[in-house]
Amino acid sequence: MATLGGKPLIAWTCEAAKQSNLDRVIVSTDDEEIAKFAESFGVEVPFLRPAELSGDSSATIDAVLHALESMRDEFDAVMVLQPTSPFRTTKDINDCLTLIRQSGADSVISVVDVGGHHPARMKYLDGVRLIDPPFVELRENQPRQELRPMYIRNGAVYLTLTKVLYQGSFKGSHCVAHIMPSERSMNIDEPFDLAVAEAILSSK
Repeated sequence: MATLGGKPLIAWTCEAAKQSNLDRVIVSTDDEEIAKFAESFGVEVPFLRPAELSGDSSATIDAVLHALESMRDEFDAVMVLQPTSPFRTTKDINDCLTLIRQSGADSVISVVDVGGHHPARMKYLDGVRLIDPPFVELRENQPRQELRPMYIRNGAVYLTLTKVLYQGSFKGSHCVAHIMPSERSMNIDEPFDLAVAEAILSSK
């Protein structure tokens, strides 16, 4: 419910999802205030998630399996859209739906290029001494442009076949990537991130 650009974070995701090709948009929450707000945006809140699946250490996949059990309907796949990714667009959602159909994959996960945080440039610490990892760059201060591109999950989209979710995995054995630019990959986990997101909006 933290506000970004004058509206709660969850509103950004509800709006993008409602305009997409998803068959149904369902919010899973244990909070009645969030449930009422989500319903005001025209999305479904057919159940409240139990407290034991709603803590900081709770696994997202358990919440998804609870949702599937509570719905008692048949779904080919489930897309998880976390409200902490407000800049993910309706096009991102639809592109992932197309990608899973065309690829025959078990899942589609959104990622972003790691950019300057490439693992080959990282170090371990032994006290204050820097230690090179086994995957260190080929030569000292090697330009990033020479390194093989690497990607990290950005948290914006997880689309998984239902049968794979029931096996306890979001990824399965055949996962394909939906690559997103850094400006749409903002993942808000703390107040600093929210401040950065506000600055991004202001700059636009």
